[in-house]
Amino acid sequence: MLISIHPKDPQPRLIKQVADTLREGGIIVYPTDTIYGLGCDIFQTKAIERIAWIKKIDPKKAQFSFVCADLSHLSDFAKQISNSTFRLLKEYLPGPYTFILEASKQVPKILHSKKNTVGIRVPDNKITQALIRELGHPILSTTLPGEQVEEYTDPEVIHEHYQNLVDIVIDGGIGGMVPSTIIDCTGTENVLVRKGLGAWEED
Repeated sequence: MLISIHPKDPQPRLIKQVADTLREGGIIVYPTDTIYGLGCDIFQTKAIERIAWIKKIDPKKAQFSFVCADLSHLSDFAKQISNSTFRLLKEYLPGPYTFILEASKQVPKILHSKKNTVGIRVPDNKITQALIRELGHPILSTTLPGEQVEEYTDPEVIHEHYQNLVDIVIDGGIGGMVPSTIIDCTGTENVLVRKGLGAWEED
């Protein structure tokens, strides 16, 4: 199903429809402030397994992110962080960044890896933020496995490719082509893991 949602003024009725689908274990393709993402409810184990199957990866080895509306869920899914790390997150979020933090025990078991880390994202995107607030907790997210640019930027092309694999594709306009910048904050120093859309100067 392809659902068009206004990028600046998301329709509450449509946001609720998508959130209900997530609660029921559905999978969606949705816009962020970078590229379109593949997402599900973090507490729906079967949905996480479906996404891993689509991407042909082991959930424990997958680079999934928790996409949040703001930093209010941080203490739920990440271990206590230093004041300097919190200031860093406040400075850069919302924005095109993923910060890797140590995972708390509340992170679903299916996602526990040897490293036991969690990627936290707060996209600067009104559709995503409205959806997460309606859902009441973060969305589990990963990149689309497309090979052509159109497969992860044009919602109509995404729908053509993935309509039999996902429940809803949100059309929030043409997406970007550059993923988020990833920063690992689990060590003594912050390390740039992937240079993406977000500007970052290493110390």
